[in-house]
Amino acid sequence: MTEPGPDSRRAGLADPPAASALHGHRASRAGFLAAVSAYLLWGVLPLYFLTLAPAGPFEIVAWRVVFSLLLCAVLLTMSGGWSRLVAVARRGKLLWTLGAAAAFVFVNWLVFVLAALDGQVVEASLGYFINPIVTVLLGVLVQKERLRPLQWSAIAISAVAVLVLAVGHGAFPWIAVALALSFGFYGLLKKRLGPEVDALTGFALETAWLLLPAVGILLAIAAQGELVFGSAGAVNVLMLVLAGPVTAVPLLLFASAARRLPLTALGFIQYMAPILQFAIGVAVLHEEMPPERLAGFALVWVALAVLSFDLVRSTRRARALAIAPGI
Repeated sequence: MTEPGPDSRRAGLADPPAASALHGHRASRAGFLAAVSAYLLWGVLPLYFLTLAPAGPFEIVAWRVVFSLLLCAVLLTMSGGWSRLVAVARRGKLLWTLGAAAAFVFVNWLVFVLAALDGQVVEASLGYFINPIVTVLLGVLVQKERLRPLQWSAIAISAVAVLVLAVGHGAFPWIAVALALSFGFYGLLKKRLGPEVDALTGFALETAWLLLPAVGILLAIAAQGELVFGSAGAVNVLMLVLAGPVTAVPLLLFASAARRLPLTALGFIQYMAPILQFAIGVAVLHEEMPPERLAGFALVWVALAVLSFDLVRSTRRARALAIAPGI
């Protein structure tokens, strides 16, 4: 076999290993940019929701559902994805699982908007800081997974952190716990769906499940004469309409990143969102950060450090075993 000459190299006939490596590098870079973009958008969401005033949290979430579903319809039409959606909808188990996921994501959206409008962005960020730990705990309780000692340590430290926050703040941090649990169960259900449902199809069916409750909420608000849409100026209407893309775009970016990046990379990038939310709450919205609250957050960060260390160590061990002779 002869070596490829200069002409063939210029024509792009690179050897397969080099081409594969280049493709892998480009995929990783695209995945990294998609993940960073998704978590950056999720991180600044509190500021966006504040611009939707005077609309209340229930109206905001209802319009978020309606305009997300409309955007999904456009994207499905452009991508020819209606046949995939119909195929999934005909499978009862998948459809009901998506319905359950929709219920959890609705709770997550509503609590997050309530937190943003009520000046509780710092506590909302706590919910997403402890979400990885809740995910690990759900793996034990639901998936019957066995945890390593460091993972148990991280869960124990997090439990102490919640206790410190509850005692110091004088109230149970229900916003943080509700956000962590709702997103944790949502992630668990999405994991069970696996590759059988792509991101756009899944999101479209989830929002379809939520359409009737959303319309019911809007009709109830309108019956009370408190519907803001169309009565607070063109800018407010535009911002409420854009709630659809603002909801869908980071989700689709995340789905793209998840296909291209290892879970360890996603695990570290995901901390961008709560870090940004925490910074916005403290530096921009000037929410209170007394010593006892800072102590609770510090314990959560220690737990995350322990969990991250364990994740990196176990990943390196798995790779070492995979490349060992005879494996």
